[in-house]
Amino acid sequence: MYNQGAVEGAANTELGSRIFLYEVVGLRQSEETDQTNYPIRKSGSVFIRVPYNRMNQEMRRITRLGGTIVSIQPVTALEPVNGKASFGNATSEVSELATSGETANSEGNGKATPVNTYSEAKGFAKPSAEEQLKNKDKKGNTMTQAKAKKDHGDVPVNTYRPNAPFIGKVVSNEPLVKEDGIGIVQHLKFDISAGDLKYIEGQSIGIIPPGLDKNGKPEKLRLYSIASTRHGDDVDDKTVSLCVRQLEYKHPETSETVYGVCSTHLCFLKPGEEVKITGPVGKEMLLPEDPEANVIMLATGTGIAPMRAYLWRQFKDAERAANPEYQFKGFSWLIFGVPTTPNLLYKEELEEIQQKYPDNFRLTAAISREQKNPQGGRMYIQDRVAEHADELWQLIKNEKTHTYICGLRGMEEGIDAALTTAAAKEGVTWSDYQKQLKKAHRWHVETY
Repeated sequence: MYNQGAVEGAANTELGSRIFLYEVVGLRQSEETDQTNYPIRKSGSVFIRVPYNRMNQEMRRITRLGGTIVSIQPVTALEPVNGKASFGNATSEVSELATSGETANSEGNGKATPVNTYSEAKGFAKPSAEEQLKNKDKKGNTMTQAKAKKDHGDVPVNTYRPNAPFIGKVVSNEPLVKEDGIGIVQHLKFDISAGDLKYIEGQSIGIIPPGLDKNGKPEKLRLYSIASTRHGDDVDDKTVSLCVRQLEYKHPETSETVYGVCSTHLCFLKPGEEVKITGPVGKEMLLPEDPEANVIMLATGTGIAPMRAYLWRQFKDAERAANPEYQFKGFSWLIFGVPTTPNLLYKEELEEIQQKYPDNFRLTAAISREQKNPQGGRMYIQDRVAEHADELWQLIKNEKTHTYICGLRGMEEGIDAALTTAAAKEGVTWSDYQKQLKKAHRWHVETY
């Protein structure tokens, strides 16, 4: 098992010891990584502190978990956060949210002071945030890394931290999967009117489940993409909503059915019950402010969550009335991958938007267990992208177009392959063009 706590314990034995900061991307969601004490949702880099005498061992563990080490930097200083030793973080709000010294057993709505991400950079022997962005773009890093460094000074981040979470209450918990569908997926709405939890579309919040983990320590937070607009489902600025699937899998050795701790907790909450909330976090999946922008959305399963927030902001009557400064006039195209028709989450609401705004919204479904691709296999989202690749390519070339990908990490390779073929017809190398999109903050990815 990858035990970050053990690494941190060794690293903090002596403050003067040689400690290095690993910047890691690509850690895959699995039973093993689910036990780590940092969020695994892949909306940016994960930062891991490693003592010199364990560098090789941690490299091997990171590789085994599917991660890629982007950089290794010596750490020359420690800064106190919430009274405990912790490292500053200038580039990843997600990692910043779960610092090593913090535990999730505080009660009440204690509000933590928001972090100035640039000021915390002095805890590292690293160049400025601007220099980091310039250097990383030259190396062709992922969109989520580059996007996280774009200046969004007015975006709320880390209003509530794990050591002082906000205590929200469940307003409603409604099933999204229809009869004969696969699995359990719930739409949860939380009352946040008692606090200062403000957020915008494209961000995530952390949920801390009750109880202790198998090591007897408080459960760590899990991140979930927000499925509502900044005004909430009731457009009254009093709620935040999530789209949550109960994690279920077979244990590889015992074949026993295992259920996710946090997802199971959320899926069976009842109205009136309390929930510990942290965040918000994330700046890399934000919508462009331009009301005439084009928005391509590629989602699988609960990856629909941020897309729902985008579409509600763009098209819902109450939202348009609440946002006179943002009246969407562009074009949005959602390609949505699910296993069966009953798993088309928010189906009626999406179809309503398509019927009311046929010139501004297009819905395309990839239903893997009911539809066939041209090769006779299951129809996955990457097959739909391949089917419409030429049209998507023409839209992507428009400077007003932003592309958002959210859901299972496995779809990315197929999407790139389809767009590679379409771009090649015009003599364009897709991988090079994609790097330009990332630099322009027009290619947004949050996969896990």
